[in-house]
Amino acid sequence: MEALTAILAAAVRSGTPILYAALGEILTEKSGVMNLGLEGIMLMGAFSGFAAASASGSPWVGLLAAFGIGVCLGLIHAFLTVSLGGSQVVAGLAMAMFGSGTSALMGRGYVGAGIEGIGAWRVPFLSELPVAGRVLFSQDVMVYASFCLAFLLYGFFWGTRPGMNLRAVGDSPQAADAMGLPVARIRCVCTALGAGLTALGGAYMSVAYNKFWAEGMAAGRGWIAVAMVIFSIWNPLQAVLGAYLFGGVEAFQLRLQAAGTSVPTPLLMMLPYVMTILVLLFISIAGKGRLSLNAPAALGVPFHREERD
Repeated sequence: MEALTAILAAAVRSGTPILYAALGEILTEKSGVMNLGLEGIMLMGAFSGFAAASASGSPWVGLLAAFGIGVCLGLIHAFLTVSLGGSQVVAGLAMAMFGSGTSALMGRGYVGAGIEGIGAWRVPFLSELPVAGRVLFSQDVMVYASFCLAFLLYGFFWGTRPGMNLRAVGDSPQAADAMGLPVARIRCVCTALGAGLTALGGAYMSVAYNKFWAEGMAAGRGWIAVAMVIFSIWNPLQAVLGAYLFGGVEAFQLRLQAAGTSVPTPLLMMLPYVMTILVLLFISIAGKGRLSLNAPAALGVPFHREERD
């Protein structure tokens, strides 16, 4: 039981960066914009968060800087895809390459350095619960914030008028425009905020999870976050399960490596990504109808406002 509890607690920490990125992408895609540049945005968030935290001595300054960088990158993506009507796939891939290259170049001087970062905070009383206390209530503040964010987004999408307007923009921008909704503005804001959340996921890795900077430290998590959006069927609460599923597989393979298993290390490192592919294959076959029902109808389709007399 002790080993299982340790793996579950590690799964929560390991899945948190993916959860932030997946929630950010859900917010973006709900408005009808697809952003495939999550990997680059996470890396820029990880670098900027670490650099700002190192310079200021405060991890909170680092998180704020990462969020700001993410919002700026999201605005660039929105300008290219919403304002100019460019290809969302091409712009996203360009963002991924830009973030990967820029973070590697600018982060050379920080390789090998460390910071104090964000430590764990045990929730009074709840942290004393068996199993759940260690798994859910003995984490750091960023983990707790991710829980709250998932519930807030769920309530926002399906329980508020602005959330319904947002879903209308993602499903039928022409109808939303006819209702008087500012389609382009809503899409730009959601894309910017979604990228900001994604950058926070990257900053979590360098400021709270690892507490150091390394080139390419996202290690494909941005791409997995894109897959988690599909796995969750654009539902923030199901994204929590998907992120922790990946985190659990990663924690399990790391524990196997530490135990000195005879299985080659490269094969163990493949496990989380193989699991992601298998999950996507399963939901593509078993949940095809449900996927088409829940995906924003206008996802990836540029909106061109029709002139009225």
